[in-house]
Amino acid sequence: MTIETQNLSERPARPAMLRGWRRKCPKCGAGDLFDGFLKVRDDCPVCHEEFHHQRADDGPAYLTILIVGHILGFAIHISFTQLRPDPLVLASVLSVLSVALALYLLPRIKGAFVGLQWAKRMHGFGLREKLQSQEG
Repeated sequence: MTIETQNLSERPARPAMLRGWRRKCPKCGAGDLFDGFLKVRDDCPVCHEEFHHQRADDGPAYLTILIVGHILGFAIHISFTQLRPDPLVLASVLSVLSVALALYLLPRIKGAFVGLQWAKRMHGFGLREKLQSQEG
């Protein structure tokens, strides 16, 4: 492993994913990652890291559905066996809970996906640095 390759592989995934979870730039942690609710910016307003490479696609939605489904499945089981609420009340409360939980989790999971892609240099992240190291 050469020095250039070693330097290119030193992006820890955990801090990048945590910054993405907070909806901040995975590189600097200061700039906003999103321009709106789920639209990823083309670049960071602070450090100018490019984000147009990201390909989160359907991954965050699938993971959000998986998490919300498991939480609500557990909630339905506990509430129906222990509390025995009226079915209409149970459906109303859990519908509101599922929408609120999905709206909370979806942008955070998408930010974590973008942070992971940035850390692992997937889909063109870090291409500029690789080209600069090959030139120099």
